[in-house]
Amino acid sequence: MEDQHKTPDRVRLPRSLFASLQSSKPEVRLAISILDIGSGSLFKGPQLSLKDDGSVLNNRLVGLSLGRMRVSELAEPLEITFSHPHQPPNMTLTCVFWDVTKGPTGDWSSEGCSTELGAEGTVCRCNHLTFFALLLRPILDKATVQALTRISQAGCGASMIFLAFTIVSYTVLRFSRQRFKSEDAPKIHLTLSVCLFLLNLAFLINVGNDPKGSKDTCWVLGAIFHYFLLCVFTWMALEALHLYLLVIRVFNTYFRHYFLKLSLVGWGLPALMVIGTRSANSYGYYTIHDKENRTSLELCWFHEDTALYITVHGYFLVTFLFSTVVLSLVGWKIFTLSSATAGKKQWQNWKGLLTLLGLSSLVGMTWGLAILTPLGLSTIYVFALFNSLQGVFIFCWFIVLYFPSQSDVSSSSGPARIEQTHTMSQE
Repeated sequence: MEDQHKTPDRVRLPRSLFASLQSSKPEVRLAISILDIGSGSLFKGPQLSLKDDGSVLNNRLVGLSLGRMRVSELAEPLEITFSHPHQPPNMTLTCVFWDVTKGPTGDWSSEGCSTELGAEGTVCRCNHLTFFALLLRPILDKATVQALTRISQAGCGASMIFLAFTIVSYTVLRFSRQRFKSEDAPKIHLTLSVCLFLLNLAFLINVGNDPKGSKDTCWVLGAIFHYFLLCVFTWMALEALHLYLLVIRVFNTYFRHYFLKLSLVGWGLPALMVIGTRSANSYGYYTIHDKENRTSLELCWFHEDTALYITVHGYFLVTFLFSTVVLSLVGWKIFTLSSATAGKKQWQNWKGLLTLLGLSSLVGMTWGLAILTPLGLSTIYVFALFNSLQGVFIFCWFIVLYFPSQSDVSSSSGPARIEQTHTMSQE
């Protein structure tokens, strides 16, 4: 028995259509056809020929016809209600009809149709009779992709400037403060800053490059971009590891040639993954299409999805989960420490929160916003903005940490305290 709360599938024809028929024909045959197009090539068309996750919802078409009459330009639109479960917010539903005049075999078109989205169904209103369907397509269009690209370019440019400031600041401090030559934490911060700088530079070059040029140049650009992206993921995880040793483990944290070992992992592991990806011939042209299947953005990246999912998505999830666990433990340590030493003073809680936010920029919490992008277009913009500004956040943390005010120096808690106990390495 059908759920009474579920929106039913239905077709509503306007009265004006039948009124116009009464004067010309006393009787006409109305045909309503329900077709399941399956996975074949019928009713696909150029719009669904590319692998951009577009599809006909439920593979279902509704055909309407009145005898052999061609019905168009209706004074009142007909209504077709398609019932369906709630769709992901990163996808869009569009009412379309099969236009036989498009191309040699026809294609989908939305001309003369409007779409009214609902929680459990979509109402299509069209001014003609033919075959109708709902197209489920990615929400990104060309204008959105271009806007996101400009935001990312501006953010990456700003990050590169502040990351350069961070590198220069470290160089100055290394010559002016003796402890900078032996501490590992500043070296790890510096290496992450260098990786991010090179990643932003590779991104700007990749976006500005014409991918339709040399194939060899394209795979080299894709490999370089991939390498520095993996380096950033790895060094953010190493930041989390170092943070775990400083704050959580505390004792027995001496390791011979500690930073050298971190460098072998931070630079070597991404290199091995890139070599393996190249041997599988996975680098090439990467194209983003809009809702009309037009090219919105072309990059030198991956042309093979399996390598992308394993070496980028999978590797990121592993490093991000590790960093999240460590940051959660550190947050618990910070707030329990401040409660034990300073009672319930409000400013101590705020200082602990700001410390946690600063640490989150080092371990890559802004990258975690990518997980929220399926929630809608707004989260995509938030991810593009905050993630591209990671270099700015790291610079602010570096300045607060190594150029503290007098009140921070005399305080017994806050960012400086976390870095006071450090892991020494013997070169």
